[in-house]
Amino acid sequence: MAEYLASIFGTEKDKVNCSFYFKIGACRHGDRCSRLHNKPTFSQVPPPTFRPFSQELGHAPTIVLLNLYRNPQNTAQTADGSHCHVSDVEVQEHYDNFFEEVFTELQEKYGEIEEMNVCDNLGDHLVGNVYVKFRREEDAERAVAELNNRWFNGQAVHAELSPVTDFRESCCRQYEMGECTRGGFCNFMHLRPISRNLRRQLYGRGPRRRSPPRSHTGHRPRERNRRRSPDHRHGRF
Repeated sequence: MAEYLASIFGTEKDKVNCSFYFKIGACRHGDRCSRLHNKPTFSQVPPPTFRPFSQELGHAPTIVLLNLYRNPQNTAQTADGSHCHVSDVEVQEHYDNFFEEVFTELQEKYGEIEEMNVCDNLGDHLVGNVYVKFRREEDAERAVAELNNRWFNGQAVHAELSPVTDFRESCCRQYEMGECTRGGFCNFMHLRPISRNLRRQLYGRGPRRRSPPRSHTGHRPRERNRRRSPDHRHGRF
């Protein structure tokens, strides 16, 4: 029986635990969901008896910053309530600036980041969610403890540990191929990509050093290839 429960944990066959929350760390039903949302406390890895095969080898812990990113194409309005036109180029620059700001700030303060992803969905449970996968469990726990009740870009930060470990299972494959018919209200993650230059700059090709002091890790590059707008800084945690 224990082996069977372990094999269906977090899947559609699991009638107790919400498969959507397990895969994407969010559910459109929220607290009204008829299945359990097993929110991690100190580690997102479930007890060994109920640990799926995909987690048997262990994964770096993930945190989510809820509704943190604001797409200017969805929020830009004039005084009379009509929407302003924001070009795709301007949106990408705005997004790259936001991504770099958050990534660099979190890595400098809390530790090495293995992966960071931002949702461009429109549903309330996914819109603007920022998922940050750290290499060390203690870094994720400290980030959650310190980020809550702080402010970023004029809004309170809500951070929590997330069960998401494999973003390949969380993403909408149709969206990645440009074929999702549900649009922004899809219940799987629509992850907005950053520019190639920024990806190489932040992640690099070799191992990154990790050390708590600001002077030893996460330096901002001195040379910039992208043009900065006057209001590029969204806010610091």
